[in-house]
Amino acid sequence: MAEKSPLPPQEKTITAVEKITKRLPKRTVKRANYKKLWKLGSKEFNTTRFDISKNDELVIREGNYEYNVHNLVKKYGSSMEVFMPTVLEDRLNSVITAFDRSIKNKGYKGKFTYHYPMKVNQNREFVLSLVAEGAHLEVGSPNELWLVKQLWKSDNFYRKMRVLCNGPKTEPYIKLINELRSNGLTIVPIIEDLNELEALKKFKGDVGIRINLVSKVKSRWDKKIDRFGLLSEEILELGKIKNLKILHYHIGSQIEKEADILVALREAFKTYVKLKELNPTLDTMDLGGGLAVPYEKKKLYHMENVVRRIVSTLKTLSDEAGIQHPNIIVEWGRYVAAPAQFSVFRVVGSKEIPNGKTAKDWYIIDGSFMTDLLDTWSIHQKWHIIPVNNLREKKRHRVWLAGLSCDSDDKYTASDGYLLLPHIDDLEEGESQYIAIFDTGAYQDAFAMHHCLLSSPIKIAVQNGIVSVARERETAEDVGKLFGW
Repeated sequence: MAEKSPLPPQEKTITAVEKITKRLPKRTVKRANYKKLWKLGSKEFNTTRFDISKNDELVIREGNYEYNVHNLVKKYGSSMEVFMPTVLEDRLNSVITAFDRSIKNKGYKGKFTYHYPMKVNQNREFVLSLVAEGAHLEVGSPNELWLVKQLWKSDNFYRKMRVLCNGPKTEPYIKLINELRSNGLTIVPIIEDLNELEALKKFKGDVGIRINLVSKVKSRWDKKIDRFGLLSEEILELGKIKNLKILHYHIGSQIEKEADILVALREAFKTYVKLKELNPTLDTMDLGGGLAVPYEKKKLYHMENVVRRIVSTLKTLSDEAGIQHPNIIVEWGRYVAAPAQFSVFRVVGSKEIPNGKTAKDWYIIDGSFMTDLLDTWSIHQKWHIIPVNNLREKKRHRVWLAGLSCDSDDKYTASDGYLLLPHIDDLEEGESQYIAIFDTGAYQDAFAMHHCLLSSPIKIAVQNGIVSVARERETAEDVGKLFGW
């Protein structure tokens, strides 16, 4: 039997390298799998800035800066909110860029303006960051408009920045609208009922009107009967409206399907065409809010594709109707603000769940879902929750979370019926387990309350390698003063 010829030198080398590389990727795959497990570093899930350190801890990456969340919470204490201004600015600029690009590519003749709805998060650090990046504003109450007045009084306010005024127009609200308009602020009240039309008939600036659409979409704001705005036939019966500039609608919050956004747009456009015949000054459509955020880290439509379809649809409809392409406004506040903040809590204790089939233990956190993350209780919001430390821990435990209040509703059981988190019994002595709850930048601060007189978390901001305290943690005295003590 003939001897086998030896492998050429190059083949021997390749074989040797292959043998080595078969061993090496195991570590790389292991690390990558943990990032995938916790859905970190993903544009699709709004977690591109998050990573896992060599010490198995959550880190924020900002260019060449890095913030170790475990170190931050050990320094500043918990509970803690972490605000990331760069994320907020990036989100805003991504929306503006997407519209500007689509408008240019489609040959669309209208202009785009982003209006930030202040109700989403009225904190100074949020509003100032967005205004600095070119956002216009939308307010829903006289108190929010009062905040705009404080901005205007600072002399740093661009007077051509436009402020839309939604919400019920009480006498103090209308008085403030007139005051700021007379002082040169570009302010546009949106008429929502016939009483407001009468109250604003002497207003000297531009106005908008809100339409109550027949179309209903699947969303968090899925109301069979909407008390805001006027029906299409009611609006058209009004005939000419002095200085009418904007037709506004809002169809829902966390709209689940991309197609539903276009259904509402097409219905509103039909009224826009007829209304423009009666009011030649009308030149803008305000699509309101509703663009969804993947809180539970499930796949959603892409913002850029939604924008392309909005611009394309409006161009086609306008050309078919033979009218000028309308200017476009969106108020996508949740989309911009939610991923710019997350909350951190410490697990302060555990308790066995009797006959627990789904989860084995309660993990008690040093905060409260009812006071700090009220949507958990009010609309059964589900969150993206991961450990801050021990991110590569293999042994994970089925748990429910509970807050520090005495209320039985102060809990979180997750969409799967349980959370998988590291077992605190396996921690080294003196070590604490921390958890991060993502996407808490929208509404939660405004909704926060003081059930059981619990204190609000400390809020820190991380930007340009600098960590600053935006709001100190409340003391018992601070909370007591709110209730007259």
